[in-house]
Amino acid sequence: MSTIQAPRSGNSRIAPQYRRTSGSKGNFEMFAWLFMRLSGVVLVVLIFGHLFVNLMVGQGIHAIDFGFVAGKWADPFWQFWDLAMLWLAFLHGSNGVRTIINDYAEKDSTRRVLKTLLYVASAVVVVLGTLVIFTFDPCPVLNGQLMDGAPSFCPAP
Repeated sequence: MSTIQAPRSGNSRIAPQYRRTSGSKGNFEMFAWLFMRLSGVVLVVLIFGHLFVNLMVGQGIHAIDFGFVAGKWADPFWQFWDLAMLWLAFLHGSNGVRTIINDYAEKDSTRRVLKTLLYVASAVVVVLGTLVIFTFDPCPVLNGQLMDGAPSFCPAP
């Protein structure tokens, strides 16, 4: 019968590539880990608040249409709420995918390409989403006419 030695007892050593250095990468990973925990808690509040307002208040899901979204985004509170949800969700998700890329991409060049694609795609979606939230026109006009389906609060042109 053989015995198993306690970890790191005797001759067991940590391989040099796994030694933690006191560089900035260690601090970045700690902040990324902390961000995931904190943003996850905030996202739960934002998402359940979003779902409650959209699905439970008023007429529920039957009231969700263009006018409902237009009315919500006319209020700066809901613009900020949706913006915070968008930014946190994408930063949280991108950080998770970055961790997966670091764990599973073996070659440095593959890791660099995948993370570059991830950062570019995330930046494009966040910028476009932010533009949509802040430049959204609830009263679209085409050729001097208010478009069909415009909310009732839109004034006639």
